[in-house]
Amino acid sequence: MHSLNILTPRRIKELSKEDFERILKRATIDITRIENRVREIIEDVKRRGDEAIIEFYEKFYGRKVLSKESIKVSKDEINEAYNKVSEEFIEAIKVSAKNIEKFHRSQLPRDLWFLEISPGILVGQIWRPIDSVGIYVPGGRAAYPSTVLMTVIPAKVARVPQITICTPPNPEGKINPYTLVALDIAGARDIYKVGGAHAIAAMAYGTKTIPRVRKVIGPGGIWTTAAKIILRDIIDIEFIAGPTEIVILADESANPKYIARDLISQAEHDPNSSAILVTTSEEKAHEVSRLVNEIIKNCARREIVIQSLKNYGAILIANDLDEAIDFVNNYAPEHLELIIKEELILQTLNKIHNAGSIFIGNYTAVALGDYVLGTNHVLPTSMWAKRRGGLSILDFIKIIDIQYVNERGLYIVGKYGIIMAEAEGLINHAEAIKVRLENFES
Repeated sequence: MHSLNILTPRRIKELSKEDFERILKRATIDITRIENRVREIIEDVKRRGDEAIIEFYEKFYGRKVLSKESIKVSKDEINEAYNKVSEEFIEAIKVSAKNIEKFHRSQLPRDLWFLEISPGILVGQIWRPIDSVGIYVPGGRAAYPSTVLMTVIPAKVARVPQITICTPPNPEGKINPYTLVALDIAGARDIYKVGGAHAIAAMAYGTKTIPRVRKVIGPGGIWTTAAKIILRDIIDIEFIAGPTEIVILADESANPKYIARDLISQAEHDPNSSAILVTTSEEKAHEVSRLVNEIIKNCARREIVIQSLKNYGAILIANDLDEAIDFVNNYAPEHLELIIKEELILQTLNKIHNAGSIFIGNYTAVALGDYVLGTNHVLPTSMWAKRRGGLSILDFIKIIDIQYVNERGLYIVGKYGIIMAEAEGLINHAEAIKVRLENFES
């Protein structure tokens, strides 16, 4: 087989403006091609509900695969799924679920707190779960039991009362057994066989079978994403998830074999995935380049990997650590691997402002975080990491402010409230404070 040369190291300072912008931009989500069709689907589901879903899958698969009675997954189907997976898989799911629950439980805010902000004035907060959440689990060509755990478990920890799951059926009208077992272990009970834009519309408006929800969580393909974008005024969403991405920031202490494998592991997701190494070591850059080009000659999902690395891969050489960090903050990657000398880790972490999730050291592969470390793998892409972090308990709860003022507190701050209300021309706001202060003047 002839030699491949997919990733050639280049210095950041020597990149043209166009190349630098192309690397930063990566694959973008463009729904314009399908937007009108997605709007039609949404309107159809809003108007006809279950019938629109049943009819769609009949046309899609060329035969009837769903009925009103079979849209919801039965307990028998869940039991059947357990017979189709290995004991080792069940054990792996239980270990992952335990770690994910433990991590997300640690994120819960205090149930109730107060602070005396000034004499006679107490302020505080309580939190409450969102009363209904829809979770979308991708399906179709692959199973994503890990996504089940990452979305359902935080919702359960947050005590969301109504959790609705939608995931697409196969041509037999069944859900992938790995997905079903993970859903059962995660504690999901209301599971429905519908995918794509139909699923998002069904959860946004409700059908006779599928309940309406307040918020929809979970990654999906372009049809799912388009529906979430269009329906943002009807339902809340977490963020728009695009193709996966990784940036590895490395110095001379990094193991090039690990880096090469991690770049390839992210590239195998999708031809639009991004995989970038930025390093202060020219020697490591060239070694990683050699290894990547060698590995992809015979790696699994080879064509996807090659296309991804050609489109959005890069090996960049930085003059120093600060230049590398500047690139990371500009790029705002979904996954950031930080493989540098131990004594530099804390000071480097203090300079990282934009990343969805950070993986430290030679042994902390992103793939571990995808499955078993307990941290969440539903993460911001496409520079969303400049605005927020990954999925967390906070996506499933509401923080409610509380305030209490007694007579002493009113006497201390009331006059300032009057001054500010009058400055804004809201005279009745001022009067609402003045009438209370009259008690002290009489």
